[in-house]
Amino acid sequence: MTNGEEESVRKEIAASAHTVVVKVGTRVLTHADGGLNHDRIERLSRELHAVRESGRRVLLVSSGAVGAGMSQLGLTKRPADIARLQAVAAIGQARLIEAYDRTLRRLGQCAAQVLLTADDLDHRTRYLNVRNTLRCLLEYGAIPIINENDTVAVDELMLTFGDNDALAARVTHLIRAPLLVILSDIEGLYDGDPSSPESRLVSRVARIDSRIEAYVRDRKSGLSKGGMVGKLRAAKAVTAAGENLIIASGRRSDALAAILRGETVGTLFAASGRVISPWKRWIGFSARPRGRIVADRGACDAIVERGRSLLAIGVVASEGEFRKGDVVSVRDPEGVEIARGLTNYAAEDVRRIQGVQSRRIGDVLGHRPYEELIHRDNLVLLTGQEPN
Repeated sequence: MTNGEEESVRKEIAASAHTVVVKVGTRVLTHADGGLNHDRIERLSRELHAVRESGRRVLLVSSGAVGAGMSQLGLTKRPADIARLQAVAAIGQARLIEAYDRTLRRLGQCAAQVLLTADDLDHRTRYLNVRNTLRCLLEYGAIPIINENDTVAVDELMLTFGDNDALAARVTHLIRAPLLVILSDIEGLYDGDPSSPESRLVSRVARIDSRIEAYVRDRKSGLSKGGMVGKLRAAKAVTAAGENLIIASGRRSDALAAILRGETVGTLFAASGRVISPWKRWIGFSARPRGRIVADRGACDAIVERGRSLLAIGVVASEGEFRKGDVVSVRDPEGVEIARGLTNYAAEDVRRIQGVQSRRIGDVLGHRPYEELIHRDNLVLLTGQEPN
């Protein structure tokens, strides 16, 4: 792609970004000792205000609560046990939201704190309640500032949402935002170790394949949990649903403004799939799978290439104790996840009817409420190639 074509694509994405989710990482918001960098938070708050003034809706997913709490308490090492980590997060969250609110209030802008757990987006009714609340906040002209509710979310702290990159991706799905911007401590994805002078910034990624994944060099820190591995996972989820993601440096003073002017900043992960419905977004990218179903090659080809339902005859194995109506992961014979969907049968019944023709399900179970194990209307491909 030429520079002119790249610029044209960027400008088109910027022009269509009526709603923008911005995620900012811990390293961007804190000093080396873990304390909050108030100058950087003030600058980011002003950038968010400018986005809102431009007529766009904007939401912020902000890390930094644990780091802020450590600074407040004079801690030099991230606590290892749950209770202390949750306590530190609770203390830090108050400081973090106050830092944003202080600048936004001076600008006449209203900030709104929203704390979420994975369960909030996993449960369909709670998911819809969160979506409605965020929509109302945006209608009021507020800027929602979103973080994990670390004081109660045990799994999210230790096993993560994944991390706030994953949370940002799920918020993007929740409100169908055309653009997610991740402000990181580096300029974007490099084709090698970012600290090496031989490495080059990748300007645009059309498809996340094994070559792109090989570029990742995940760095560890006591204050940050995501790394580029988590950002690639977020990019896969966002682009598969037909949206765009840009990773850029949060230390650049005008990164957000430059992105929304359509300038070539950071790394663009371009949408690889068609925009999908809110119902399928919840199934594929918000609700957590309760089990796994392994399909044979013929069934996988029917799902991916022809947009078919998953039938019991194409199932070779299942794992987990899921119930009828739960979201399950559909894997190919090599274990690669190709789709997620709502199962019409509980795990115990799936194990009894796997490999059985649909017309014989009643003979095995004594009844046949559904012909399909997962109907295509409740099945979402994770390849970015959702069929008609």
